[in-house]
Amino acid sequence: MPDTSAIIVAAGNASRMQGINKILMPLGKTSVIGHSMLAFEQAEDIAEIIVVTRSENEAAIRETAAALGITKLACITQGGETRQQSVLNGLRQTAAESQYIAIHDGARPLVRPEHIAKVIRDARVFGGATLGVPVKDTIKVVEDGLITDTPYRPSLYLTQTPQVFRKRLYFEAADFALEHGLDCTDDCQLVEAIGGKVYMTVGDYTNIKITTPEDGKIAEVLL
Repeated sequence: MPDTSAIIVAAGNASRMQGINKILMPLGKTSVIGHSMLAFEQAEDIAEIIVVTRSENEAAIRETAAALGITKLACITQGGETRQQSVLNGLRQTAAESQYIAIHDGARPLVRPEHIAKVIRDARVFGGATLGVPVKDTIKVVEDGLITDTPYRPSLYLTQTPQVFRKRLYFEAADFALEHGLDCTDDCQLVEAIGGKVYMTVGDYTNIKITTPEDGKIAEVLL
């Protein structure tokens, strides 16, 4: 039985998109958020989809879901001032019976259902798992314009989404963050803060996040 609630976070202000609403931006035969919802609709482990967004996007997202035949959309709720607050708003809307949550950036429209299934399987074993890919380039640590360190490349990964956690574990991590004033941009950080282990599930380099207008063009080509 499907036991995972998908929380698709689409409440950012798209400050680097030159005025383009990246969530509603056309992509292929639908939009960016349309592709994100479709991937989770097609993932067998997903019981419901909660979209967290700004109020002005809600009507368009509902129309998109209807046009695509999305049956798992359970709720559209408002985003918070930060990503972490937005995720918590979505978490509060999940069904009581769901055992896992899959948190996904709405601006990653090319995630594949098989990779969603893969990261959920790993989360069932470890309690938490995230999609990611090994970095291809040598990374430098720079302070005041000078290189101070070169991390060992084989141990470095680019973190993607979805990030999947046992629901009870994430609630514990969220409570800890609220008590200690933590505001993380990455959900894995919350779980790491309470000593939780998160498995790195190797995904696909095509699971890009649309951050700039150029990313939209790349997504079209990949699609």
